[in-house]
Amino acid sequence: MHPAEVADNQPSNSSTQIKKIALLGNPNSGKTSVFNQLTGMRQKVGNFPGVTVEKKTGHIRLSAGKELTLIDFPGTYSLHPNSADEKVVVSTFCDPHSPDFPDAIVYVADITQLEQHLLFFTQLLDLGLPMILALNMSDQADVQGAQKVSKMLERRFRLPVVSISARQGSGFDDLKKNLEALVAEGQDFFRYYRPEEIEKKAIEIVQGCIPGLKDYQALLIAHHFAWLPSVSKEKKDFLRKELAEAGFQSLHQQVQETMQRYNYYTPWMQDLHLIGMDGNTSTTTRLDRLLTHRWFGPVVFALLMFLVFQAIFSWASVPMDWIDAGMGGLSGWFQDTLPDAWYTDLLTEGILAGLGGVLIFIPQIAILFFLIAILEEVGYMARAVFLFDRLMQRFGLNGRSIVALISGGACAIPAIMSTRTISNPKERLITILVTPFISCSARIPVYTVLIGFVVPSVTVGIFNLQGLAFMGLYLLGIIAALGAAFVFKKVMKSNEPGFLLMELPVYRWPVMRNIFITVFEKVKTFVLEAGKIIFAISIVLWFLASYGPGNSLEMAEQEAVITAQEKGFDESETADLIASSQLENSYAGRMGKVMEPVIEPLGFDWKMGIAIVTSFAAREVFVSTMATIYSIGSVENEGKIIDRLSAEKDPVTGQAVYTPATAFSLLIFYVFAMQCMSTLAVVKRETRSWKWPIFQFVFMTGLAWLASLIVYQSFLFFG
Repeated sequence: MHPAEVADNQPSNSSTQIKKIALLGNPNSGKTSVFNQLTGMRQKVGNFPGVTVEKKTGHIRLSAGKELTLIDFPGTYSLHPNSADEKVVVSTFCDPHSPDFPDAIVYVADITQLEQHLLFFTQLLDLGLPMILALNMSDQADVQGAQKVSKMLERRFRLPVVSISARQGSGFDDLKKNLEALVAEGQDFFRYYRPEEIEKKAIEIVQGCIPGLKDYQALLIAHHFAWLPSVSKEKKDFLRKELAEAGFQSLHQQVQETMQRYNYYTPWMQDLHLIGMDGNTSTTTRLDRLLTHRWFGPVVFALLMFLVFQAIFSWASVPMDWIDAGMGGLSGWFQDTLPDAWYTDLLTEGILAGLGGVLIFIPQIAILFFLIAILEEVGYMARAVFLFDRLMQRFGLNGRSIVALISGGACAIPAIMSTRTISNPKERLITILVTPFISCSARIPVYTVLIGFVVPSVTVGIFNLQGLAFMGLYLLGIIAALGAAFVFKKVMKSNEPGFLLMELPVYRWPVMRNIFITVFEKVKTFVLEAGKIIFAISIVLWFLASYGPGNSLEMAEQEAVITAQEKGFDESETADLIASSQLENSYAGRMGKVMEPVIEPLGFDWKMGIAIVTSFAAREVFVSTMATIYSIGSVENEGKIIDRLSAEKDPVTGQAVYTPATAFSLLIFYVFAMQCMSTLAVVKRETRSWKWPIFQFVFMTGLAWLASLIVYQSFLFFG
């Protein structure tokens, strides 16, 4: 059937004032690149109302001065969803009162994979919204081929079709001109899909229950009302009864609808031959023979991950030294300039010491995000999903779990949110539970400090020993994640089979603009979010470490002076003993003393206990806490925290507090421990229950305590 034969008699949308544009498309269509080109840096990241699914919103300024809001929806294959991300799209378009319901749509389709991308496109057509079709990757086809496709699609679907290349930045002037015309003139629309009789009956039932819906919206609700948040319980009960009595079978009708759509456009799509794409496709095929090979593929993946971790240490050392020197110089300048008062101590020993413990790790975090973004841009991450699907299935996971596990190397929060693409509930839950075992970027400060303490910065051949140790900790986290997943697979029962459905994009050169925007956003989020926590905790810690109940600090000072005189300490040693005694008797010291019996078998003292407790706000707070604690007293060296830990001595015995046994015990503890309240909060939202985050916290913390105990006691036993 031709679309013109089923033209909708509804009036034009020209009277609708267009302010909000939805950007939609399949995964790997280049939609995010288009969003970045249209909005630049005028964008922000948030969540859709009521759910943790991430959305980006930005603004487009047209030549007439009008500004449009652009919403980047999650990549979607169909309005019959298989994942939480796709459900967000469906629920938005089924609810005309949703705050994210758009006035128009820009649909991004990969011109090299056009046939697969038209299913979702034709479904959106039936929603009756003004629409522009943007054919991305047009640089992969020659000019004549792209123009031929554009004209044919314009004729078939009667809407503007624009050829663009998000990589080269071409075609966006034409896209904006069409947006301006859409805003000024509106657009006639037509009904593409012709429903069967049983579907017409279902549409009538839904429209009678929920007035004001267009036909295809009503049909979507008939399919998906059971989980749609916009449909009340009473209406769900009514629809369930009425649709069942009418004989409406959702799965059967979905198959029929999908086949009807493919039967319409597949024949004339096969007559199109885009010139100039074969070379790229054949290059992808040749590369995939190696990169997705059963044996060579994992080897290449391991080498890539190894290079990532080596780069984190090797490339970041110089800028880290600059930041460290800058923070030390700034702290020294304030100490020399400001009067000797409590607020000077707060600024230099609390705020600057805490913030410096985070800012110094920006280079490493930026490098990590930069390299992961490149792998995503070139199309390799999709291959990693495909490559490890069979292996993941053995551990109760899914091929898409590898995305969460790799993303967990940056941050567990978006990694857990990415599990929404896993359709099997059991596989998704297991992925959520084990993802925090993957060492995230917040652990980088802890790892860096402790590795720098026990592993020399020596290069053997092309390998940096600290980089090898760093990778070893990541591998240990991966082993723990897979081991826990295997246990959960045996314990949790589910009869629902798992499957992997995804499109492997062709390999393309990365768009550096997208990569730099991603790195900027991630680093900014890391600094701002961590900065808020660090700022508050640093002030609280400074107060807790600088003050105590009653005259306890004065009494501690007097006792320390007496002890120093008895032992014949010099002035510097006496000052250190006084500072240590006062800290021990402060509010912070008393907190640490309470938990010291629990952590003492692990080799931790009460100072480390304070850092462990505060780092539950965010793992990276451990370093800033230690910096804050060890800045108090006569410590004049404002250098790296490593130097401070190395110099820490027991004031009575003179023994080093931080030994290799202690450092390795701490490292193992932080590999396994659930030290992030934000992650627990996201797990609660994703699982909609406190049961799983509580279980996760108890399980991971218990495992961390046990593993740390074994490591420390083994060091003591074997000397």
